[in-house]
Amino acid sequence: MSRISILGLGAMGAALAMTLIRKGHSVTVWNRTASRSEPLASAGATVAASPAEAIANSDLTILCVVDYPAARAILAEAEPVLANRDLVNLTNGTPGEAKDLAAFLQARGAAYLDGGIMAIPPMIGDDGALILYSGSAALFEGHKAALDALAASHYLGDDPGLAPLYDLALLSGMYGLFSGFMHASALVTSGGGKAVDFLPLLLPWLQAMSGTLPDLADKVDSGRHDQNVVSNLAMQKIALDNIVRASREEGVAPDFMEPMLRLAARRVADGHGSDDISGVIETIRRQK
Repeated sequence: MSRISILGLGAMGAALAMTLIRKGHSVTVWNRTASRSEPLASAGATVAASPAEAIANSDLTILCVVDYPAARAILAEAEPVLANRDLVNLTNGTPGEAKDLAAFLQARGAAYLDGGIMAIPPMIGDDGALILYSGSAALFEGHKAALDALAASHYLGDDPGLAPLYDLALLSGMYGLFSGFMHASALVTSGGGKAVDFLPLLLPWLQAMSGTLPDLADKVDSGRHDQNVVSNLAMQKIALDNIVRASREEGVAPDFMEPMLRLAARRVADGHGSDDISGVIETIRRQK
């Protein structure tokens, strides 16, 4: 069992700490609002008076705070004890922020692992929770048993920016799904229907369409958007245009759908109407 410190006791940080306590690890906690430590102290955690004390008393320190500036501020307070320490940051942010924090810690002699939590607090410690990691391979392998106590661990590579990149990419897919559901529900309810009654039609349709993703992924990677095309982009542009026009007729804001229509229209205008919809990624990639 490891000695692990958790810095940051919001809903997720508290869930991480409680899971580690439940699974037999020696846990030290710190939070700027000290009262949040009380339930964990009652469960067996040691409460540190400062970030430096928490880090000094652990084999592994896990940060789970609101953003990277908050993480950087906490670590700056503990700078004298950072050398030869193992730190994992599970704060949501950008690849650039992860790389900057890694450079800060490495310059002070600490090993760094960045992580992206693909779960909500109640899922921590149970099947279905996933945490993505990138950064120090030695740190990951050395503490894998403790990290696996929190969730399934997936190591992406030594670039610390990979975990937040993949985290945000997965969230992008999720929000795309949510936005499609919201727009579809707005259309159905505009005609007097109910979203709960529409869902039995929508779910099988989405599941069927998800079966096309492996083929689209191959085309994204190869760039061969003209291979084995069933529904070409020119035809799909017409469908997207009809969705936008029907939305306006029904008094539904087309805000979710118009960006996809613009991208498809641009790709068709560039002479790629016979390609698959995967070709839209070439237009997205140019937006820099």
